[in-house]
Amino acid sequence: MSLTEKPQSSPERDAYYEKIAKQDFRALWDVLNNIITPTPKSACQPHLWDFGVAKKLLLEAGELITAKEAERRVLILENPGLSGQSRITTSLYAGLQLVLPGEVAPAHRHSQSALRFVMDGGGACTAVNGERTIMNEGDFVITPPWAWHDHGNESDRPMIWLDGLDIPMLSLFDASFAEGFGDDSQDITKPTGDSEARYGANMLPVDYEKKGLASPIFNYPYARTREALETMRQGDEWDPCHGLKMCYINPVDGGFAMPTIAPFVQLLPKGFKTAAYRSTDATVFSVVEGSGCTIIGGKTFDWKPKDIFVIPSWYEVVHEADADAVLFSYSDRVAQQKLGIWREARGVE
Repeated sequence: MSLTEKPQSSPERDAYYEKIAKQDFRALWDVLNNIITPTPKSACQPHLWDFGVAKKLLLEAGELITAKEAERRVLILENPGLSGQSRITTSLYAGLQLVLPGEVAPAHRHSQSALRFVMDGGGACTAVNGERTIMNEGDFVITPPWAWHDHGNESDRPMIWLDGLDIPMLSLFDASFAEGFGDDSQDITKPTGDSEARYGANMLPVDYEKKGLASPIFNYPYARTREALETMRQGDEWDPCHGLKMCYINPVDGGFAMPTIAPFVQLLPKGFKTAAYRSTDATVFSVVEGSGCTIIGGKTFDWKPKDIFVIPSWYEVVHEADADAVLFSYSDRVAQQKLGIWREARGVE
């Protein structure tokens, strides 16, 4: 017998399986090929969400329920292969959140790590542990685990951002906790930009003590990100599988900015076609700029600005850019690498 084969059935064996099941046992040899597979096996499917459709549905929700009543007015991006599980991949959650002008999404905290990637609008704010930051399109914002946070929109436009959380991971470990603040907004005790000044200029306070695993910077502005990508493209050093791909880091230790979620940004120049690539971290992509397509397991998904798509674990993927394109993405790569299980295959077409 091999890992890909299952022992033949017989009346005697079936009777035995039924007998042991009554005592809460299961024969490993009967299920081994299902639980230890030669390559990753997942119900997660490739899929793309059109932002135009999503925005229309979100604005409709804005007429039905307030941000305060909903706690968070969010449409979950539910993977069609994981229906009813509130997951975009096996280990990650994604949702699109709407905050209308004048609204506040009430303060709370939870043991899950969260990221916000601003999709539409500008000028709204998020407050994390006493510091407020203004959010604009393309900004990547972190909410560390168990940090008080609330969102407000003092602009004159609806604000929509992508929420990415490790909810399925925390559920796997039965480690979910959440708590309401008791008021809509927390007190602001630090000036805007305080964390960027302290930690975002290649410096740290001399007596800095690490208090968590997430980056102490909680807003990575897109203006700085885009400038960095544009400067680096002058080196003309394009990775065959990724174009120019960078990860957002924690300045304290140089690791990923979040303990369980790995965030990335990449530039694909016009006409660039990547080499085929596979990796074990299922990845969520949000298109910031440009247009093109991504071929996932032989199926083509055409994308444009603000569309969102997902690539399951170990699917062969190729990106093609019709115009200069910037893609934001996130995956569980950081968790997989810490556990020593992450794997990639380059040029596998």
